[in-house]
Amino acid sequence: MKIEKLTENKIRVIIHSDELGENHLNVHSVMTKAIETQEIFSNILEKAEKEVDFHTDGCKLLIEAFSSLEDVFVFTITRYLPEHDTKKKKLIAKRKSFRNGSNQIVCQFEDFNVFCEFCNSIKSSHKINIGKLSKNIALYLWKDSYYLILRNINTKCEDIPIFYSTLSEFGKLVSFSEHFEAKLLEHGKAVIKKNAIDVGIQFFAD
Repeated sequence: MKIEKLTENKIRVIIHSDELGENHLNVHSVMTKAIETQEIFSNILEKAEKEVDFHTDGCKLLIEAFSSLEDVFVFTITRYLPEHDTKKKKLIAKRKSFRNGSNQIVCQFEDFNVFCEFCNSIKSSHKINIGKLSKNIALYLWKDSYYLILRNINTKCEDIPIFYSTLSEFGKLVSFSEHFEAKLLEHGKAVIKKNAIDVGIQFFAD
């Protein structure tokens, strides 16, 4: 289990299938059962408190769960400090699953600054190799939103779980279709036609 502190109130937890097996779980059971009732979740919070000083007593928690490979599972946990005293933690679980066969995706960003923040986060994640993930990445502007298109994704790339986890923190995945892509190409404006993430990292990330 690896725990990364993304911000003061957000952590990312990466778990491999062999660690789930120690708790008599697998990726499928974690995705289908209530996260907040599982012993592994308590273990994650205890470990996060010790390793990265992430305390959750009295906080509301948003848990986002991701799985794109059979042997890797990613949690993103966000804590919300209570305005008043809270007797018990309130957990909100949100599961997001990405199919291994999805080799094309579109992600919507509210504005260009959010895309830049995403690029900055990718830059900080030194283990994510964008070149291995996809060599066909473009950014379009349409109806005041920015759309990142990734084509020919290498579905076997080991960085996919962390990449999708990071992507979901800043953008919203849009259902990919040839019709939607055609709309972007016809009515949208190409902001970065090639290597959009690498260009964003080079010129717009901190």
